[in-house]
Amino acid sequence: MLLTQQEYRWGDTIQVTVKNDIVDPEEGTSIHWHGLLQKDSPWMDGVPSITQCPIAPGESFTYSFIADSYGSSWYHSHYSAQYADGVFGPIVIHGPTAADYDIDIGPVLVTDYYHLNYTTINERAFNSNFSVVAVPGVNSLINGRNNYNCSLVDEGDTSPCVSNAGVSTFQFTAGKKHRLRFVNAGASALQTVSIDGHNLTVIANDFVPVVPYQTQYIKLGVGQRTDVIVEGLADATGSYFLRSQSPAKPCADTIQPNATAIIYYQNEYLPEPDPWPAFTDAVEVCANEPLETTVPLYPIASPFNPATTWDLNITLAQNETGSYLWYMNNVTFRGDYNHPILLLSNLGNNSYPNPEWNVENFRSNSSIRMVVNNANPRTHPMHLHGHNYLVEAVGNGTWDGIITRPDNPQRRDTQLVPGNGYMVISFTADNPGAWPFHCHVAWHVAAGLYITVLERPDDIANYKIPSTVAHTCRNWWAYTNSTVVDQIDSGL
Repeated sequence: MLLTQQEYRWGDTIQVTVKNDIVDPEEGTSIHWHGLLQKDSPWMDGVPSITQCPIAPGESFTYSFIADSYGSSWYHSHYSAQYADGVFGPIVIHGPTAADYDIDIGPVLVTDYYHLNYTTINERAFNSNFSVVAVPGVNSLINGRNNYNCSLVDEGDTSPCVSNAGVSTFQFTAGKKHRLRFVNAGASALQTVSIDGHNLTVIANDFVPVVPYQTQYIKLGVGQRTDVIVEGLADATGSYFLRSQSPAKPCADTIQPNATAIIYYQNEYLPEPDPWPAFTDAVEVCANEPLETTVPLYPIASPFNPATTWDLNITLAQNETGSYLWYMNNVTFRGDYNHPILLLSNLGNNSYPNPEWNVENFRSNSSIRMVVNNANPRTHPMHLHGHNYLVEAVGNGTWDGIITRPDNPQRRDTQLVPGNGYMVISFTADNPGAWPFHCHVAWHVAAGLYITVLERPDDIANYKIPSTVAHTCRNWWAYTNSTVVDQIDSGL
C-alpha cells in the first residue's frame, strides 16, 4: 500500500498515530521520518532495535516531534525490508524559499517494484550462490504507476498482469514555473530522471537548498530527494514524457528499467515515442552529480581538524553457513528488537556485549569525520539519521586527502558511495542519540550493511524519554512471550 501524503509547515509539531493491523502473517512495524533530525526526540526516529521496540500486532504508537527541517522527503517502515511491500509515503514541509516558481506540482515518487513480497526476496538474497544474491526488480514506477510488458513475467509468477495499466499524469501551464519534488522511495535501484524537451533547475538536494543549477537530468539513489523547477514551454499545447530510468548492473538491476509519466499542457494524450536519452554527458552512471556542481545556498565550512577521524570499510563476504552478507568494519549487523540501543544508553548501559549490534561510541567528540571505503563494485546510498552531513569528497580508488570546496561542501543525509571507491563525510556532534548509518538498498541493510553512531551518551542519559516508548516495549515483550518472531534478516 502507498500511504497518504503528509504535509506540514516548518516548526509544526507533527503527531501521527500508527496502528499495526498487519496480518497474514502478523509482523511488528515502525515508521521512520526520513531526513528529519529529531533533535531532542531521538526516540521518535522510528527504528526498531535502535530507538524503539517494534509496534506489536494490534497495538498503536503515537509519534510526536518537531518539523525541524523543510523541503521534500518521505516516511517508511524501518522494520526489516517491510517498506519494499509499500509501507511508505511522501512528506512535504513548507518553509522559507529563495526559489522562484508559480506552481507546486508536489511529490513525484520514483521506485522499483517487485512481484514478490519482501520476505521471499530476503530469503533469496541471503544465499550461498553468489549469482542469485542480487534479486532484480520487476518494474519501475512513477507515483505508483507504469505499464508493463506482460511477456516478461517469470514462469510460475501468478501475479495479475495488465500491459496497459496506465501511467501517472501531471499538468503544466505554458510559461509558468513548476516545482517538482522527486523522491527515490524504491528498494534498490538508482533512478535517472528527465523530462523530454525541458531542462531541470535543481534547487535542493535532500533537505538542503542549493545554488540553482540547470541540468538535463537528475540521479537519485534510494532515499535521496531532489527538488527542481521546470519552466513551462511558451505557447505549448502538447504532451511530453517524464522519464525515470534505472541503469544496468552494478548500479541497479530491474527487468523493465524504464518508467514514463505524461506532462501535458492542454489535452492529455500519449506523446510520440522517442528514443530514451543516453545521458552521454554523465560523468559516471552510478554516481550523484559532481560535488563541484552542488553548492549549498547557506554555507557551512568543513572542520579543519575534526575531533576524530574514523575509517569505515564496506565488504561483502560469506558467513559461517556460506550465506553472503554485507559487513561494516568486519561486522554484519543484527538487531535485538527487545533491547533498543537508545533505551539501554538512556539507562547508562553503553557496553554492548553482542558484536552484531555494531555500535561505535563516539562519546563526547565534538566533530566526526568518516572515511567510507567501498571494496565492492556495487554503489551504496549511505544514509545517516540525525544529521545533514558534509560531503567532503567522493571518488574512485582511495581518498587523496583533498576536500572538495572546503569552505562550503555539499550537505545532505544520503549520498552515493561509488563502487570500488570512497566517500568522506563529516558532521558536528550536536545531536545526542543512537543514529543509524546504513546503506538504503533494502536488501543490503537487511543483510547487515549497518552501524550505529552513538553520539554523546552522557547527554542521552539525561533524556526524559516518554513513558509511551517503554509501554511499546512492554507490548512487544508480551507479544514475543507468546509468539515466536522469525527474524530472518538484520531486523532493519
